[in-house]
Amino acid sequence: MRLRLVPVLFCLALILPAPFSAPAHAAIRVIVNDVPITDYDISQRARLITLTQRKSASAAKKQAKEELIDDQVKLGEAERMGVDISQSEVDNAYANIARNVKMSPGQLNKALRSGGVKPETLKARLKAQLAWSRIVRSRFSGNIDVNESDIIAALKKTDEEDRKKSVEYDLKRIIVVVPKSSSGGFKSKRKRESNQIRSAFNDCENPGAVLGKYSEVVVQPIGRRLETELPANMRDEISALQPGKLTKPSTTPVGFEMIAVCGKREIASDIAVRTELENELRAKEGENRSRRYLMEIRRRATIIYR
Repeated sequence: MRLRLVPVLFCLALILPAPFSAPAHAAIRVIVNDVPITDYDISQRARLITLTQRKSASAAKKQAKEELIDDQVKLGEAERMGVDISQSEVDNAYANIARNVKMSPGQLNKALRSGGVKPETLKARLKAQLAWSRIVRSRFSGNIDVNESDIIAALKKTDEEDRKKSVEYDLKRIIVVVPKSSSGGFKSKRKRESNQIRSAFNDCENPGAVLGKYSEVVVQPIGRRLETELPANMRDEISALQPGKLTKPSTTPVGFEMIAVCGKREIASDIAVRTELENELRAKEGENRSRRYLMEIRRRATIIYR
């Protein structure tokens, strides 16, 4: 689940009308399972769509109405299945969006309001998305198979050279331990030490030459991993490193963690591209099932247009 805020957000904010308050008696346009959707709801969602997707006003309004109906259907299904999304989960998702566009949550609030959109409008959309994501994972997780014939067909469409090789890494985990009860000052000190270790480290065979200068630093072997087995959020960083180098320190429950690339080699195998294609096909099938599921529960819902 991701929402893309395009770079024109601020430009649009300048040309759109100033923010406005909801009318005291907004007209109800749709009722979904006894939940009303008003003109104001549709207007707010349409403005959000205009800001984030570069849609025309008429297209945004049409999309907004359908999205709001879908959201209420999803939230109704979430309630039926006992799925509850807390306010903190919504706030965290909102903060992640702000981070992705290099803003603080407060700055994102201001940018949205400048375009006539209340932050609660985006948060309402996020709540429905989070609930639906949890429902879909619960219903379909581990139950999506991909036909071998589909994988082979997809392989035939890839570059022949990509099918012949995969990259294998030999990895170790370097942990700069920080006790949970540590002060902020101690944590800052350990982060500085982590960066110092990263700058000086260049040899997996003799790590003690660098690590021995620091207290409570743990080395754990990870072993050999294919590129497709690497965590998605670290794959690019690890692939860009030369053997003997470390990833940037990341915060974990036990301290600051870095991954050392101790070896890197190409092997004759199509496993990397095969796994990537299989994951893509599985994701596509998951989207298809999610779409069919939504259509099914939407048909069961009581939707009244006014």
